Amino acid sequence: MALMKLSAVVLAKNAQGTLAHCLKSLSFCSEVIVVDDNSTDNTVVIAKKLGAKVFYRDLDDDFSAQRNFGLKKVRNEWVLFIDADERVSKDLKKEISKALSDVNFNGYFLRRYEVWLGKKLKYGEWGEVELLRLAKSGAGKWKRKVHETWEIDGRTGVLNNYLEHRVDASVGERLGKINFYCRLHAVELAKEGKSVGFWRVLLMPAAKFGMNYFVKRGYRDGGHGFVMAAVMSLHSFLAWSDIWLLGKK
Repeated sequence: MALMKLSAVVLAKNAQGTLAHCLKSLSFCSEVIVVDDNSTDNTVVIAKKLGAKVFYRDLDDDFSAQRNFGLKKVRNEWVLFIDADERVSKDLKKEISKALSDVNFNGYFLRRYEVWLGKKLKYGEWGEVELLRLAKSGAGKWKRKVHETWEIDGRTGVLNNYLEHRVDASVGERLGKINFYCRLHAVELAKEGKSVGFWRVLLMPAAKFGMNYFVKRGYRDGGHGFVMAAVMSLHSFLAWSDIWLLGKK
């Protein structure tokens, strides 16, 4: 496949286990940029070996600032944002090629499925993810420090083919990341003037489990689905607890 006039931006930190697969799936892009957050493993070596441009920047607990930094470095009109543990499928590459020639759109949401510890998860909220990751570089900026969103001007569409999110982290490792994200999310909500009552701390985790496991049929993902529903329930508890406690301050 000929190179597309498309820049890809990858955020990375100690991603030596997944980065090579990610970058190889971006071989159709004419420019690949890796924004590295002080990696202490071979992340940078791998990135340079595979032809990516590497820029160093401290995350400083602000994912939007990191993405906007990468956005300023691109040279092409269109840019694709992808994380180091994600991969672009062959079918998605073909669809992106067609999408870039459509003058009616300024951006596209990409569908994403997750492969956790070797199992593809199809249900629950983890099986229904759509993310705005492909857009014109000058169409807008990323907002919020965590759970960040790309706010762009103009019409957006949704592509049918998928990004693959491959996660080999253990339950404990996932919980560690969740705790980090929850704290940042709570601080952002506090800055936005939002607060919650204690009843949310009590009820929302159970509701989250029920929604993911029963309503969104996470049970069809087997044991992995049960654990994911439990993990997301704990995510809810930690997030609402932090928001409630910050509100009391």
